[in-house]
Amino acid sequence: MQHFFRSLLPNLIACFSGRNLLWHGVAILGTFVIVMSGFDWWYFVTAQSLPVQFLFSSAVIGGLVPMFLPLGLIVFGLLRKNKAREIVGWALLQATILGSLISSTYKAFTGRIQPNLSNTLIDSSHGFQFGFWEHGIFWGWPSSHTTIAFAMVMAFVTLFPGSKKVRVLAPAYAFYIGIGISTNIHWFSEFFAGAIIGTVIGVVVGKSFQSLLKNLSR
Repeated sequence: MQHFFRSLLPNLIACFSGRNLLWHGVAILGTFVIVMSGFDWWYFVTAQSLPVQFLFSSAVIGGLVPMFLPLGLIVFGLLRKNKAREIVGWALLQATILGSLISSTYKAFTGRIQPNLSNTLIDSSHGFQFGFWEHGIFWGWPSSHTTIAFAMVMAFVTLFPGSKKVRVLAPAYAFYIGIGISTNIHWFSEFFAGAIIGTVIGVVVGKSFQSLLKNLSR
């Protein structure tokens, strides 16, 4: 718990430091290309013509998992005196908080208009309302669902780099959430940016907590 609070601000700063800041630039530039090329709109219209209704559950799952998984691991670790589970829980909780904070801050300034599922005739993919709080922080760029999913997953992968199952199954969850919401409540570019920013957050958090797990095995 002490490391969670002690590392929270330094890890937030690290997400925008050095090479990590360049990745934010990649997310922004990539979004510009995706929007201006018309791919966002093409992807949205195409998705509406495909049987992808089952992907709507990704919004619910992507909202519930970050709420209950980290806290569940922490409680389980405390009750069973399993320090490793507890550390993983705190790491995932910090990744969730930073993912939500960073994505929501971006949203507050970009004001990206969400897709209109009832309209596939008028291209609304270019709709941004730059400023502050012009379109709230629930919708918009980048996708918080995706950012948080990738932040949690990459923190988990970084904590267990030697596990093949983790390297395969964990990213599969993140892509399910990200691609799922990109077919309904978010544009593809918001999934793209969320995946990049979330990955940066997850790696930073994972490396921060990695030494704690290594100390347990000594």
